Amino acid sequence: MSSSNSSSSKNLKRIAGGVNAARGFLSAAAACGIKRTGPLRSDLCIVASETPASAAGVFTTNLVKAAPVLLSRRHLDSGKARAVLLNSGNANACTGTPGLRAAEQCANAAAVALGIHADEVLVCSTGRIGVQLPLPKMLPGIREAASSLKAAPAAALAAAKSIMTSDSVPKQAAYEVRVGAKSFRIGGMAKGAGMISPNMATMLCVITTDAAVPAAFLRKALREATGRTFNCITVDGDCSTNDTVLTLANGASKVAIRTATEKKAFADALQAVCADLARAIVADGEGTSRVIELTVKGARSEADAHRVGRAIANSQLVKCAWAGSDPNWGRILDAAGYAGAALDPDKVDIAYDGIKAARNGMGCQDAKGEATLRKIAAKKEFSVLVDLHLGKGEARLLTTDLTEEYVRLNLSEFSL
Repeated sequence: MSSSNSSSSKNLKRIAGGVNAARGFLSAAAACGIKRTGPLRSDLCIVASETPASAAGVFTTNLVKAAPVLLSRRHLDSGKARAVLLNSGNANACTGTPGLRAAEQCANAAAVALGIHADEVLVCSTGRIGVQLPLPKMLPGIREAASSLKAAPAAALAAAKSIMTSDSVPKQAAYEVRVGAKSFRIGGMAKGAGMISPNMATMLCVITTDAAVPAAFLRKALREATGRTFNCITVDGDCSTNDTVLTLANGASKVAIRTATEKKAFADALQAVCADLARAIVADGEGTSRVIELTVKGARSEADAHRVGRAIANSQLVKCAWAGSDPNWGRILDAAGYAGAALDPDKVDIAYDGIKAARNGMGCQDAKGEATLRKIAAKKEFSVLVDLHLGKGEARLLTTDLTEEYVRLNLSEFSL
C-alpha cells in the first residue's frame, strides 16, 4: 500500500508535524485521570481551527456504535466543524442514553470554552467499553485544554500522545502540496494497535488541511482514501465500536480546491497521509513482530481479491506461521480456499518477496529455496503475492503476524 500511486506525487513533499502542520489549526492535551492505572498521563486533547472549516467523517461499520460516533455523525450533517475533542482510556461505548448525554455534555463544555456552537464540536473516545465517562474529571480537563491551545509542533505531538491506549508510539504524518504557484498543507494523527481489521480499525484519526475544500468533495475524497488505506489493514480481525476518521479543511492557505487538477492533488495528498498513518498502525500492532504487504491479483473481480486477501490476512494459522518465520504457503492456500471467492487451486501461485513458494497450487522449491524463503519470512517486513490467474481483480492489504505477546496484552483492558 503506497502513499500515492499518482503521477502528481512529485508535488507532494513530506514534512514534519501532525494536526498543526496545516495553518490555522491549534491543539492541546490535558491529563484528567481517565486512565485507571499507572501514573497520571495525558488522556484528552482538543484540535481546533481558528476559523470555520468544512468537515467530513468516516465511521465504524460495527452495528454497535459508541456514543461519540452517534454524536459526531449527527454534528457532521451540516458539513462543518471547528473542533475535535478526543479522549483515551474510556470508549463511552455500550453506555446507553447516559453515555450519549455525557458525549453531548463534553461537546457543550468544549464549545463554551472555545466560544463556538456545540454542533461545531466533534467528539471521539477510545479505551474500555461499557464504562460511563468520568465527567467530573473530564470537564476541568476540557477547559484546561481549550485555554492552552497552540500551533506549535510540540502541541500536536502532545495531542497524538494523549489518544494512545495500547499504542507504543504516537502516530503523525504531514505533507505540503504544490498546486501551481501556491501550496497547501495537510497533516494528521491517529491511534490504533489492536482490534484492527477492515473495514476500518479500532482507530481514531484526525486530519487537518489549510486548503479550502467543499464539504461534498471532502466527503468523497475521504471515503475513497479510507477505502484504499485504513480499510486495507488488519492486525487481529476485530472491528471496533469507535472507529472514526475526521477531516477538517479551513482554507487558511488561500488555496481553493475547485478544478479537476486541484481535486486530484488534494485527493492524492489525503491518501498519502492516510497511507502513512495506516502503515504506522500496522507497524505498531499489539504483540506483533512483522509487517506483511499482501497482494492478491488475478482474481475474477476486485471484490473476490479482497475476500481472499482478508481471509489470508486474518488467518490465525497464517499469522502464527509468520511469527515463527515459516513461509507456510499451504496455510495461505487453505485460507484462500475458504474465502468465498472464485478459485482454482491448481492455478494459484504464491511468492515471498518475489521468490515463488508455490506454483500451480504446489510447492516448487528445493531445500536451498526453502531456506531462502525462511530468511525472507524472518524479516521485519516482507511481501506476499498470491496470484489466482482467473482475472484482473487485485487487492493490497497490510497485515501482521500474531505472537504470544498479543494474548498477554489482551488479557485485560485495565491497562488502558
